[in-house]
Amino acid sequence: MRILFMGTSEFAVPALRELVTHKFDLIGVVTQPDRPSGRGKRLSPPPVKIVATEHSLPVYQPEKVRKPDFIRGLEHLAPDIIIVAAFGQLLPQTVLDIPPCGTINLHPSLLPKYRGAAPIQWALINGETETGVTLMLLDAGEDTGDIISTCRIPIQNEDNAFTLTEQLAQLGANQLVRLLSEMPEGAPPPATPQNNAEATRAPRLTKEIGHINWSQPATTIHNLVRGTAIWPGAYTFFRNNLRLKIINCQPLSETFGAPSGTLKIVEKRKLLVTTADGMLQLLQIQPATKKVMEASDFINGYQLQTGEQLFAATSL
Repeated sequence: MRILFMGTSEFAVPALRELVTHKFDLIGVVTQPDRPSGRGKRLSPPPVKIVATEHSLPVYQPEKVRKPDFIRGLEHLAPDIIIVAAFGQLLPQTVLDIPPCGTINLHPSLLPKYRGAAPIQWALINGETETGVTLMLLDAGEDTGDIISTCRIPIQNEDNAFTLTEQLAQLGANQLVRLLSEMPEGAPPPATPQNNAEATRAPRLTKEIGHINWSQPATTIHNLVRGTAIWPGAYTFFRNNLRLKIINCQPLSETFGAPSGTLKIVEKRKLLVTTADGMLQLLQIQPATKKVMEASDFINGYQLQTGEQLFAATSL
């Protein structure tokens, strides 16, 4: 079976690696164009391109998959099936109609929950205790296609967007290999329509989503830190509008009897902040333009005092 793989981010890498390891007939890899990154704004290849190049796979990087010349190229490749994982563009029906065995998407949520670009992040932000991956037949909608299979895992309290992405990427890769190994040639696998009444959305994150409101419960803020860990990060402001990103924290049940956002220093090594219903212990902090700091180093380096305030800036 001639397989065309479409993916871009780190999430897609385990799936591509597993397809290579199990010696499936990969006829090419489609990924996003190289983009400027870093302070020098040099062009950097997407993670999937790096892996594809390591294995001497043909790589295609269209700016837009809707362009007629790209679609003609796909028709010439004549894939039996297309596999999609975190590709980054919606595929038009003209692309979906090409492979006779369909286009299969690996989506990191339990569809129809969390349709959209950021399902892992929103599952964490919303405090979900379970998630998973879904293999689905793509249609022209956004994550609305028929479900082939799902695989569930618990979300641990210490999970964040980094750790959960890594787990789900490998889980989905293994699930994909099982499907392709058992799938008869010549037709799409059996699939079940989604229940649209149960659908929820997971839109792309914005910078503003990471802005911490200390008047919320400690667990809500903790979940925000976990869910925004990759980008944009959960952040607050301190003293002369110094932006602080909270890297790691832990909710506590104890109270301090001070307004939300008030700092409490314990033994010059523990940094606590009041919230709506308790306290949040800040374990790792990153001041703007600085490296990540442990709480004790931040306390001593900035000579923190109990009673100082974290606050919302007037402008982002």
